Parts: sequence; structure tokens; C-alpha cells
Amino acid sequence: MRRVVFNQKGGVGKSTIASNLAAIAAHQGQRTLLVDLDRQGNSTRYLLGEAADDAGPGAAEFFETTLKFSVRSPKTSDFIVETPWENLHLMPAGPALDELHSKLESRYKIYKLRDALIELGEDYDEIWIDTPPSLNFYTRSALIAAQACLIPFDCDDFSRRALYELIENVQEIQADHNKDLVVGGIVVNQFQARAALPQRTVQALIDEGLPVLAPYLSASVKVKESHELARPMIHLDPKHKLSQEFVALYQALG
Repeated sequence: MRRVVFNQKGGVGKSTIASNLAAIAAHQGQRTLLVDLDRQGNSTRYLLGEAADDAGPGAAEFFETTLKFSVRSPKTSDFIVETPWENLHLMPAGPALDELHSKLESRYKIYKLRDALIELGEDYDEIWIDTPPSLNFYTRSALIAAQACLIPFDCDDFSRRALYELIENVQEIQADHNKDLVVGGIVVNQFQARAALPQRTVQALIDEGLPVLAPYLSASVKVKESHELARPMIHLDPKHKLSQEFVALYQALG
């Protein structure tokens, strides 16, 4: 299964959600790959910690090879590294993705990631893709490569209104490039159960017929500690409420 975590808005928890769900999949015995396409490399640093600075070739180098013709092209697995967690591998990201963007777009290399990940499907049970906070070449590549899209949502009215444009963008990719792509659901993040506004906002999504997933992910300072220590929640504190919510969310995906 190939899933992309996508939202054009920054700061909604894409990397946190992608990294933690991938870590849970691996923890449960699934051979799992996380592909980081965000030049900020938040997922890369989350899973590798300080080792992220010397992670080796990753997403940028993979895309760079698509710009060159070679009789003996490198294998996609050459751009994947191990993480400290059993069954969890990573295609790391970095600032070099910015330098390649215009070249990749002009040369129309939009299907290269899909082809590579389909090939890797023999090696991995699950592939997760973290995306930048914009609808650019890398995000489109991810949506074309994926079978399902998860949309993080951070419980404010502005984000609720923006969801419709975002879903329309996903549907456009589906219609033009990837008929198998589905909206796998909206992931409610940083939810405060005792506050009235988040409850009303999420209920409005449900009333409007949008595919809201349960459980909702609670707001917790534990996430910051998880980032600082470069330990996904399932490895930092598996009994914590947020860890259990991530596990339940993963199970809800089927």
C-alpha cells in the first residue's frame, strides 16, 4: 500500500503523522519505507536525528538520476537508508530538492517516482510519502505515485474552508493521472477535546460529508519531546495517550 500525507498548508503535522504511522507499521512487522519529499527534511531528521546530516543519497539524488540517461542507472534502493527502527527504511530529503525542481518540471519527470515505488512494492509492504506544504512537482509526483491520500487537519475554520480546494486538487490528479487514487481520510491533529471550537469545527466536516478519521490526535507537548529525541511516539512512550491514538488511527486505515 502506498499512502501520501498531503496538505498545502504548513504546520499541520504532515511529517509527524507520516513518521509516526510509518513507525507503527514497521513496529507491527510490516516492511515499511518512508519517502521524504520536503526539502526541510523534517521526517528525515525525526527518524535519523543528528545522523540526518550524513544520511547519504536520497530523494534529491534519485530525481537527479531521472534527468540523465545512463545504460546502467542506479537502483532506487541505492537512495534508501536504514533507520534505527527495525523494518523501517527512509528515502531522506534535503535542500538540494529545491535546485532540481524547475528542471524536473520542465522535463516532465512527473511519473518517475510512481514507477520507482511500484518497483519497490516487491520489497515493502507499506510505503508512506511525506510532502512539502505546496502543490508543486514533488507533491504531484507523490499523488500520482500513491494509492491513498491522508489529509492532516488542524481544527480551525480557515483550514476547513481550504479543505475543499485541497480535495479538488486531489480529484484533479485522480482524473488526469491516477484513477486509483482515493482520499483515505482527514486526520484531525492537535485536537483539544475540552474546547468547544475544535469540536464544532470537526462536527461541521462530518456534517458536510467529509471522510473524517477517528480517533482524533490529541494536542500534547509529548510530540515536541518526540521530535527533539528523534524517537517516534511508539518508541518513546507506547503507553502514552497520543501513542495509543496513533496506533488506533493506523488500525482504522485497515
